[in-house]
Amino acid sequence: MPRRLEGDFDYIIVGAGTAGCIMANRLSADPTKRVLLLEAGGKDNWIWFHIPVGYLFAIGNPRSDWMFKTEAEPGLNGRALAYPRGKVIGGSSAINAMISMRGQAADYDHWRQLGLTGWSYDDVLPAFKKLEDHFLGASEHHGVGGGWRIEAPRLSWQILDAVGDAAEEMGIKRIPDFNTGDNEGTSYFHVNQKRGRRWSSARGFLKPVLNRSNLRLETEVLVDRLIIESGRAAGVLFRQGNGQDSEAVEARAKGEVILCAGSIGTTQVLHRSGIGPAEWLSPLGVDIVADVQGIGHNLQDHLQQRAIYKVSGVRTLNETYYNLVRRGLMGLDYAFRRRGPLTMAPSQLGIFTRSDATRSRANIQFHVQPLSLDKFGDPLHRFPAITVSACNLQPTSRGTVRIKSTAPDDKPSIAPNYLSTDDDRQVAADAIRTTRRLMKQKALEKYHPEEFLPGPSVGDDDASLAKAAGDIGTTIFHPVGTAKMGTANDPMAVVDERLRFYGLHGLRIADASVMPTITSGNTNTPTAMIAEKAAEMILRDAR
Repeated sequence: MPRRLEGDFDYIIVGAGTAGCIMANRLSADPTKRVLLLEAGGKDNWIWFHIPVGYLFAIGNPRSDWMFKTEAEPGLNGRALAYPRGKVIGGSSAINAMISMRGQAADYDHWRQLGLTGWSYDDVLPAFKKLEDHFLGASEHHGVGGGWRIEAPRLSWQILDAVGDAAEEMGIKRIPDFNTGDNEGTSYFHVNQKRGRRWSSARGFLKPVLNRSNLRLETEVLVDRLIIESGRAAGVLFRQGNGQDSEAVEARAKGEVILCAGSIGTTQVLHRSGIGPAEWLSPLGVDIVADVQGIGHNLQDHLQQRAIYKVSGVRTLNETYYNLVRRGLMGLDYAFRRRGPLTMAPSQLGIFTRSDATRSRANIQFHVQPLSLDKFGDPLHRFPAITVSACNLQPTSRGTVRIKSTAPDDKPSIAPNYLSTDDDRQVAADAIRTTRRLMKQKALEKYHPEEFLPGPSVGDDDASLAKAAGDIGTTIFHPVGTAKMGTANDPMAVVDERLRFYGLHGLRIADASVMPTITSGNTNTPTAMIAEKAAEMILRDAR
C-alpha cells in the first residue's frame, strides 16, 4: 500500500516547470488553501542553472535534462533528434534560450476564432503584462513589478549588427521590440535575465513564496498516475526516492489536480492513468478509464534549418573560445561586471519575415548566433563562423507522443512528423533560399561569408532544398498541443476554454500541451501566460 501524505490538499500541481511555478505562486496566495507542488527533478543548486551560457552544459546532461529522443523521422531522412526538456524546478525555463517572445496577436485571435472565448490577443495581453517586470517600463505593451524579469542583452557583436544591416537591405525593418503584437522585423532578443543571470520561473515565482506554510514542494518525485474515483480526479500516485529505495506515495486533492508537466510529461501521466486513445493503451495492459483520442495527438514543434557560414575579418565566439587569454577575460568580465559572452542566450539577433510574398504575416524566424557547432553538446568549430537558423513558425505537420510501457521512468515515443506536408517542405526550401539571399547582401561582403551548411553543392531547386532541410533540420525545442483546448464539438479537444478536462471533474491542464496551434515564436512566455490565466480561472471558479 502506498504511504499517504497527511491531510487533503486543495490543489495538487504536477510539474514545477514554467507553468507549475506560476500556478503554485498564485494558488498559494490564499492562506486558507493547501497547495502541493510535485517535481520529478531536483533543486536548482547547480551553477550552470544560473549563468546564462550554462545551457551548453545543462542540455544533454541527465542531471538537468530528461534526455528524450524522437523516433527516426522520415522527413529528416531517417534521423532521430535529441529532445531536451528541463528536469529541475523551473523546468525548461532553467535550461532554455531565455528568449522573451509572445508570438503574434494573430496567433491568439485565431484561437478565439476556433471558438475559444477569452483567448484573443486582447484577452491574453493583461496576463502577459501581469507576469512581467520589463526593463522598458510600464506601457500599453508591457508591465512592471511581476515575477518575470525581462532585460536587454548585455553584449553585442559586430557580425550580428552586420546581419541586421543585411536584413534591412532586404527590406526587413529594424524594430525595437518583438512583443507588441506584430513581430515582423529584426532586433536583438529580449531575455529572461536579471543583471546577467538567468531568470527562471523558479527564481521569479516559486522561491519567493516557499516560506508560505500552505505551500509544500516535493522534489525528485515521479508521478505515476492520477487517482480517479467516481469520475473525478481525487489525487495522484507517485514514487519518491531512487531505484529500489523508492517508495510509493499517494496524495489526495479535495479541490483540483492541475497538470503542468508539459506536452511530453502531461501526456505520459494521462496515458499511464488510462486516459488516452484506447488503441494505444490497451495493448500495453493499461485499464482504460477514458478513451480520449486527443491526448498525445496534435504534437507541433518549430523545426529550424541550421545554416552555417564561415566568415573572416571579424570576431566570433569560435576563435574566442579556443584562445585561453580571451577565455580568461570572459570569465573576469562576468565575475566583476556580469557582462560578456557568459551572459549570452543561445541566439542573440532575431529576424521575423515571410518565406514568400503570398504569406499574410511573418512565418519564419531567424535565430542568428556568432558561433557554430555540429550540435548542442559538441565543441565549437575551430574556424570563425556564424549560425543563421530559420524556423517555420506556423507548421502544418502534426505528430504524436505516446507511452511505450506503464513504467513511469520509461521514455515515451516522440514522433513530431517533421516536414510531412507539402507546405512545410515548401517553407523549408524557401527559408534556405531566404538565408542565402540574406548572406549575399552588401552589408556582409567585407566578411566574405562562405556557406558551410547546407553547402554550395546543394542546388536551389525545391527538391534539393527540401532534402537539405531534412539533412540539417533540427528541433528548436517547442513541443506543444498534445492535450489541446477546443470546443465541445471538437472530437480531438481535451480541455475546454477554461482548461477543464472534458469528461472528468477536478482535473485541469495548464501548460503548453493545451495550445490548439503553436504560437509564432519561442513558446516559454506563452506557456507562462497560460498558467497565469489558468490560475485566475481556478481561483474565480472556486469562489
